[in-house]
Amino acid sequence: MTLVLGLDVGGTSSRALITTLDGARAGFGRAGAGNPVSVPLPEAVAAVSDAVRAALTGLDPAEVRCAVMGIAGTGRFTDPAVASAYETAFAELGLLVPVRPVGDVEVAYAAGTPEPRGTVLISGTGAIAARIEHGVMTASADGIGWLLGDLGSGFWLGREAAALTARELYSRVPEGHLTRAVATAVLGVLPAAASRQAADDLIGALHDQEPRHLSRLAPLVTEAAEAGDPQAAALVERCAAHLVDTVVEVHADGPVVLAGSVLGGSRPVREAVIRLLAHHLPGTATVTAGPGEVGAARIAAARSGT
Repeated sequence: MTLVLGLDVGGTSSRALITTLDGARAGFGRAGAGNPVSVPLPEAVAAVSDAVRAALTGLDPAEVRCAVMGIAGTGRFTDPAVASAYETAFAELGLLVPVRPVGDVEVAYAAGTPEPRGTVLISGTGAIAARIEHGVMTASADGIGWLLGDLGSGFWLGREAAALTARELYSRVPEGHLTRAVATAVLGVLPAAASRQAADDLIGALHDQEPRHLSRLAPLVTEAAEAGDPQAAALVERCAAHLVDTVVEVHADGPVVLAGSVLGGSRPVREAVIRLLAHHLPGTATVTAGPGEVGAARIAAARSGT
């Protein structure tokens, strides 16, 4: 039996999928964070190894003919220490082929479509759009980080929701679903009265955390929009407009694949993006990506040479 291995390695979890060449699932494993950008290298390697080991249960590692690891920051693998650590771990698992690191953008596109040309739009903690041609990213827009861009990302949604809530707290007790939820999530309780102190407490609590933690407020925007909150609905529309503008910068032809935790998990944002894409790019097919490990396994199957 000829098998391929696809890995989706992130800063939160690592998932390994083994399939046949036609995509039939043969094994799956999940473990902790495997990206050395997020955790120390030994922990990252151990997590990826655990995921692959679980996926190989009952299988012969020698039957894996091609392996792809989708991971953000593939440039880290130019460091001999990083590359060697992963190579050693994979060899100890019995794999006879190298595990090729591939950017998470290409993997996300492959997780949505087999078409050779198209565009992928990712909105998770950050946001980026990229044109893909034969499995390779040839152009991109945004993806420049929370300080300079990532418009329409989970971070952007969280920051906008927090800013809206802070402004309200200066003048009144929040009344809307969104601002009440944000104030309660950050402060623990809803302030009894409007005051500069209440607003300053919220601002101080947010500044005490790393900026990327603002993305944890993004689901509150989705919940409030689904409950009919007009402020949340307006934020969703602005978010979708930013994301579609980013797509339009790079799209040439083919489908648009939607990926990332915001586009995958927020129905209001996803539906708004699809509606705006239909207006700006009429006739363009829009699909939602599956799991990253599926995309990595598809790339591995395409590269297997069998």
